[in-house]
Amino acid sequence: MRVVALVPGGIGEQILFFATLDDLKRYYPNAQIDVVVEPRSKAAYRVSKSVHEVLTFDYKDRNSLADWGNLVGTIRDREYDAAIAVGQSWLVGLLLWLTGIPSRIGYNGKGSVFLTNPVAFNSSQYQGATYHDLLQPFGINSPCPELGLNVPKPDIEWAQREQKRLGVHETGYILINNTSNGVDTPYPVDNWQEIIQDCQQKQPDLPVLVIKWTDDEKFVRSLLEYSPDIKVTSPDDIGKLAAIIGGASLMLSTDSDLLQLSVAVQTYTIALFGVRDPAKLLPKSDKFLAIKSPTGKLADIPPKTVLEKIWGG
Repeated sequence: MRVVALVPGGIGEQILFFATLDDLKRYYPNAQIDVVVEPRSKAAYRVSKSVHEVLTFDYKDRNSLADWGNLVGTIRDREYDAAIAVGQSWLVGLLLWLTGIPSRIGYNGKGSVFLTNPVAFNSSQYQGATYHDLLQPFGINSPCPELGLNVPKPDIEWAQREQKRLGVHETGYILINNTSNGVDTPYPVDNWQEIIQDCQQKQPDLPVLVIKWTDDEKFVRSLLEYSPDIKVTSPDDIGKLAAIIGGASLMLSTDSDLLQLSVAVQTYTIALFGVRDPAKLLPKSDKFLAIKSPTGKLADIPPKTVLEKIWGG
């Protein structure tokens, strides 16, 4: 069986979809599964266990009819047996109809008239479970499994060398991620400084690592001025990120794509949420704890609240 899944969205959305792909592969081990994702999200599939080929298409771009036509042709030439549309778009539904794929699966709503197997869209549950509902037409009605990754061996080896370089390979570490999801602003540096200071006082043998990105040089520099003994790491691909996160004793993270990596590698995580609903983005587990801002702004989460969650107060 040849299956193609059209999955718009960022890297976080792709990783949330991994459980669905992995379960499809578990029930149909001989299936060849391809995905069509936005160019910005292709990197996520470096750590996928189940995908054969990754095709790219910018769903959000102002595509011409020729662009859509090329995508139809590309998909049609591969002679898929089934297609899964993750988004709710009448245009994507029409596209799948034009490909002639016999089994076309997606959510009820816009474009479902072009589908052979529409599925009810349950927006009130964990997003991973909503994705997993799309497997019902395949006869798969089991609960959504845990997220999982396949981290390449060279990335694991890189992380081991990086931990040795930083001097944290035996002791474990607290890992901090302050990236933005495009909706919330980053958590204020002063708040992070208070949290780091308390962690260093209570657990002086547990190093603090900060993930540094090209656009948060000022944030990291401010942390180093206040706490010069923190460690800084800059993984350059998603496999290395997963490996570094997997080695942490605790991940402190804002709501971002990296949060889903932490869930997938089963690192104990405390996540700060502003606008978005944590119940839809985190599975129910004692390993993944959410702090939701009372105002919808990350800056309004007091450091004291974070520290109480860390120390179990």
